[in-house]
Amino acid sequence: MKSKILTAAFAVLTAGAMMACSPEKENNATQGAAKPAAQPATEIAATQPATETAQPAPEKDMNKLNLTTEWDKVFPLSEKVEHSKVTFKNHFGIELAADLYIPKDTSLKANGKFPAIAVSGPFGAIKEQSSGLYAQHMAERGFLTIAFDPSFTGESGGEPRYMNSPDINTEDFMASVDFLSTRDNVDPERIGIIGICGWGGMAINAAGIDTRVKATVASTMYDRAAYPQTATSIPQTTPTPVTKPARL
Repeated sequence: MKSKILTAAFAVLTAGAMMACSPEKENNATQGAAKPAAQPATEIAATQPATETAQPAPEKDMNKLNLTTEWDKVFPLSEKVEHSKVTFKNHFGIELAADLYIPKDTSLKANGKFPAIAVSGPFGAIKEQSSGLYAQHMAERGFLTIAFDPSFTGESGGEPRYMNSPDINTEDFMASVDFLSTRDNVDPERIGIIGICGWGGMAINAAGIDTRVKATVASTMYDRAAYPQTATSIPQTTPTPVTKPARL
């Protein structure tokens, strides 16, 4: 009886040793031992980290202006002027960015001060384009000038972007006069403004309000029918003469 028990025990030990030496059975045994009991869905959701989702890019803070330092205009820099970037705020609290052009020829000053001009426009344009070109040409002729980006446009602040407001844009011109009139090298009694295309109306509007503006140019097309592209496309008209009353 004792020998039968020893023989059975030996068989069990031999079978166990053979199973331990089998890689496949060892892996299955290991995986079976390491596999945890199934968790309820709510518990799994609580213990597993949430899947990361792509975060949207942070929106640009238009209250903080990002001004470029390199020359980025559509025209070359004149050797007759000094250029720099400046900023100023309008009465709505919007900070405006502008290019400042100062004549290098100081002999053009009168009593140590320059006459000054602020330039802006057309609608939708930025100071790196035509307004900057106007400003630089006038600086070559002896005026201290600025070409500014209107509110909501270019490097200037204000939201939503790329919109216009007659009230705010008129104030933009008046704010540019504020800036020019406080400079030590500007004669506050000789400040003018130039409005290009759609901004000609803003210039006239500002000049009608701000008595500090001593000269205004509205570089704006008018009466397009009088200047057809071809002789047959639009009949040319002759403007009707206006007789001024004897007394206003």
